[in-house]
Amino acid sequence: MGKTKTRKSITKRMKLTRNKKLVRRAAGQDHFNARATGNQTRKKHATKNLHARDVKKLIKQI
Repeated sequence: MGKTKTRKSITKRMKLTRNKKLVRRAAGQDHFNARATGNQTRKKHATKNLHARDVKKLIKQI
């Protein structure tokens, strides 16, 4: 068996940090933001960490 191919859909949505953490964007930032409260909008700007159990699977595919 050769090397596994990179999953392009994962590499577009997530970034691997220097300390081997996966970071993703918050969902729902594109439209319908006028009705959201200011608190919700600020939370959408922050990056989110992925759960540790998912990271092991996803790092292999990046």
